[in-house]
Amino acid sequence: MTSPELTTIRTLSGHRPTRTVKTGEVIFSPGDHGDLLYGVVSGTIELSWGSVLREIVGPGSSFGVGALVDPEHRRHGAATALSEAELLEMDRPEFLFAVQELPLFGLEMLHDLELRLQQLKQSLATG
Repeated sequence: MTSPELTTIRTLSGHRPTRTVKTGEVIFSPGDHGDLLYGVVSGTIELSWGSVLREIVGPGSSFGVGALVDPEHRRHGAATALSEAELLEMDRPEFLFAVQELPLFGLEMLHDLELRLQQLKQSLATG
């Protein structure tokens, strides 16, 4: 069964260009200026914050949301492709337009982020 998040990201990617990244390619590093949110259409991405926190996201997930909040945003962590991946890239105006096109996209993204935050908290507590 396809997740609602993946369905929405695939729908949005059908209307916008996507970026293909190769295995091992660094998407961003700590300190980089961040002005894009990424939606994973296919593949897997590792997100890491120092040597302590690590997360793997796949199709249907999004990352880099801080770029939508602060125009002077600097990345806190790193994002690296663990496999070849197709990414939907959106800046703030594109994100706002996407939410207008598919209003559930914003809610689905928040739901995905909340689940991931819970998983990170759990891994820190047990770990």
